Amino acid sequence: MPTLLEVTTFEPRAGTLRPPWPFTGRDEELELVRRSLAGGRPGMVITGPAGCGRTRLAMEAVRGTDCARAAGTPGTRDLPFAAFAHLLPEGVTLHSAVQLLSGVRQLLVDDAHLLDDASAALLHQLAVQGRTRLLVLVTDETRPPGAVSRLWTGELLPRLALEPLTREDTAPLLDAGVGGPLEPLAGNRLHRLCGGDLRLLRDLLDALRERSLPTRDEDTDERTWRGPLPVTAALRERAAAALGRACPEEREILDRLAFAEPLPLAADCLDLRILERLEADGLLDVDDDATVRLAHPLHGPVLRAETGRLRARRLTGRRRSTASALDAEAAELTRRIGRADVRTTPTPVGEWLVAEGEPVPARYAAVRARFSRLRGELREAAAWAREGLATAPQDRACRIELALAAAQSGETGPAIDRLADHPGTVAWPPAARGDLDTALKTLEDTEAAPEPGHDPEPGHDIGTGTGDPREAHDPYLAHDPYLAYDAVRLGAPQRAVRLLPSDGPLARHARALARGDGPALDLAAAELEERGFLLFAAEAYAQAVPVHRDAGAARTARTRALALARRCQGARTPALSGLVLGELTARQRQIVALAAAGLSNRQIAERLTLSVRTVGNHLYGAYTRLGAGDRGALPWLVEQPA
Repeated sequence: MPTLLEVTTFEPRAGTLRPPWPFTGRDEELELVRRSLAGGRPGMVITGPAGCGRTRLAMEAVRGTDCARAAGTPGTRDLPFAAFAHLLPEGVTLHSAVQLLSGVRQLLVDDAHLLDDASAALLHQLAVQGRTRLLVLVTDETRPPGAVSRLWTGELLPRLALEPLTREDTAPLLDAGVGGPLEPLAGNRLHRLCGGDLRLLRDLLDALRERSLPTRDEDTDERTWRGPLPVTAALRERAAAALGRACPEEREILDRLAFAEPLPLAADCLDLRILERLEADGLLDVDDDATVRLAHPLHGPVLRAETGRLRARRLTGRRRSTASALDAEAAELTRRIGRADVRTTPTPVGEWLVAEGEPVPARYAAVRARFSRLRGELREAAAWAREGLATAPQDRACRIELALAAAQSGETGPAIDRLADHPGTVAWPPAARGDLDTALKTLEDTEAAPEPGHDPEPGHDIGTGTGDPREAHDPYLAHDPYLAYDAVRLGAPQRAVRLLPSDGPLARHARALARGDGPALDLAAAELEERGFLLFAAEAYAQAVPVHRDAGAARTARTRALALARRCQGARTPALSGLVLGELTARQRQIVALAAAGLSNRQIAERLTLSVRTVGNHLYGAYTRLGAGDRGALPWLVEQPA
């Protein structure tokens, strides 16, 4: 055995070292934490679910500063001052420990929910004394010692509660993990499987890499993944609570649920007592309609992978057909589109078909593509359209959806030009080329959608037919208000006002833009955002910027437009084109372009013969005017069309 003075080293196997995650999605939180650690501030407590990135956020906040660190661990909760043992002498008392650490200027305490009682009391006393700035990290899943929870309940330190990263914020992590842009539907699947736990996301990406997945699509240059999840030892350990059930009856129910996916099982066909035990252990969720599901999305794939072939064949034979459930999903999406409400809704059957690599009917794919496009998820819309075209290569609705997603992403070419053959989409090819005059002229020649004065009853579909998924297969029916709404998006609201149903968010947007009413545009944008129309909301905020009389209101609208547009997967529409660089000075535009290209402040200063301080001042002014939080937003901003 090595002595205390010896150093043991080892050579890791190739591929075992993980590069650090890119820091993403926490810019506002990072600014809050840094302010809490500024002079005269006491610090902060950061809470959140496991794997939400608390530690990474804290490390970014203290980067480059003099900061002592301590951490709680599960095996040392019975040892006094175990977390601070490296900072304190042996046999120390609480009073002397407080005196010794009061000279520490800044202290980061990770996993404070695992602190022993003496360490928790020491931390609390340091907060009471107020000489040391404290950054304390606590998970939501475990009840912390009372002395730790009193840090925020007793208002000694402010508390920042983190939510799991959104799908948009995890996209850079996924792209970095697979070595290139990840196809949206595969990204959605990974996001669902990890449930917001970034450590689990690491394990999932490791499992895919072991099987040389995802694979590169030659047509899109995206990384794609279909088929079963490769189950590794790390993923089995994550699912140990489900795999380790000793009771055969419990394991039978878990396996039945795993093989019933994507359709739930009814509670009345299962043993209620066993269900109660599994629910109490957090392995099952029971819905209001008495359907039972596995609580964690990872458990189903792992349980299926661990099942023998004969047992899997028996359990698979009990699975019901997905056809009727798939039609029900398509009908519900169609109804939501008709009611101008595209907020996220569960669609487990369609997602399961894609995940398993099963054929997706074109009629369903077209509805999913349209729903995603109206939400502003343009890459996802294109992915669903391609799924439908893989089944039916000549499907008209899927081809139009694919072209519309490309046109509203600013792409041009023969595929987009095909939109000119459809009466309702003729404006988008010239709009994508930046020829707004021609786009508006084509709108003038287009026949009206709903009849003037047509106001549907409350709750009635506003224009997608009966809601039958077979009819939704062609989403461009005669009475489609979204086609008339394109005039609003392209800056000609007067024509659309008389064509849109009067009591709806689309018409309120049209009327506000026709009047040049900035506050009303802000209200319309907020309503569109609430209903799930992220791209429409971004466009409404962008249109409000030039008509606001108050400069502060204009800056707020610009900031909101930028924040929403960045969530729209590369949207490049005419309404967003004047949003970005219009208010910058020539020098600011020059510096912003260089910063977006990746040059440091010093490199920019050397190229333009300026001081580093001057470059920093110009960038700060540009951030303020653009509503950008930091340099990371600049490439997106500069890529906007002029």
